[in-house]
Amino acid sequence: MQTIIDRYVNYLRAGRNASPHTVSTYINALVGNKIRGKEKGFFQFLFARKINSFEAVNRQTLRDYMYYLMQTGAAKSSIANKLSAIRSFFRYLHNEDIIKENPLVQVSSPKLDRRLPIILTADEIKRLLEAPDATTPAGQRDRAILELLYASGLRVSEIVQLDLWQVNIETRELRVVGKGNKERIVLMGDPAADALTVYLAEGRQKLLSDEKTEAVFINRFGKRLIPRRVQKIIDEQAVAAGITRKVHPHVLRHTFATHMLDGGADLRVVQELLGHASLSTTQIYTHVSKSQAKKVYLAAHPFASGRKTDDSQ
Repeated sequence: MQTIIDRYVNYLRAGRNASPHTVSTYINALVGNKIRGKEKGFFQFLFARKINSFEAVNRQTLRDYMYYLMQTGAAKSSIANKLSAIRSFFRYLHNEDIIKENPLVQVSSPKLDRRLPIILTADEIKRLLEAPDATTPAGQRDRAILELLYASGLRVSEIVQLDLWQVNIETRELRVVGKGNKERIVLMGDPAADALTVYLAEGRQKLLSDEKTEAVFINRFGKRLIPRRVQKIIDEQAVAAGITRKVHPHVLRHTFATHMLDGGADLRVVQELLGHASLSTTQIYTHVSKSQAKKVYLAAHPFASGRKTDDSQ
């Protein structure tokens, strides 16, 4: 089994160009987490039921596993993510002729409650972007990261993978390699370009020291930043900005898309900038815009919430 897992990991990395986060998530869904909580990994489930071969897995096995996860209190989104990982794994097994039939062909994922993504207000964004201390190398780096995440809608995996050759300050463009090894051009405005220029000319040179790397964003040892460190940077700067809500990298991506649509951008343009394969994925942000519009309307219109005007004034 370990040999198959190792080959599958190589397939995810080389064949699908999956990010380290995706690989880790998929493997954890299959193998499980033995450190805390109940054993929810699919292989753990199979072992407990004495199912010792992948050929023995059928549709009923998958239904039993989903029921088991629901009994343990797993959220629908968690179950869907695990099923997605199992679906990918068994598709690989079938394609490699390790199994004759794929048992997940007719197994559907649980229907998810569609939640609107969290976005920051214009004031919160302004405070967040101004939070880093731009007099220090790390502060210059952090400001450039925040500016780019908001200005370009980049995924955290895309921003940590940026190399110098992908950046064109003069044209305000970034050549990004996203999910599925798809390349796209994203744009940045003057504030992001200015912050990036300062960082590349000053902060990065000091952080680099004697190291040699093409990575745009590096740590204090001159090594490429990892996604977890970017999350920590955002956490720290959000606290410094007085933002009480949890802010993760995707919140800035959500905010970028929503503010673009609020500003009148075409949905397909936003789709292209975000690197979404399907327009339906981008359309969630139109619902956010409508939700925000409703809040503004209810707060501003004198009759919206049953208020009456004072005729004496």
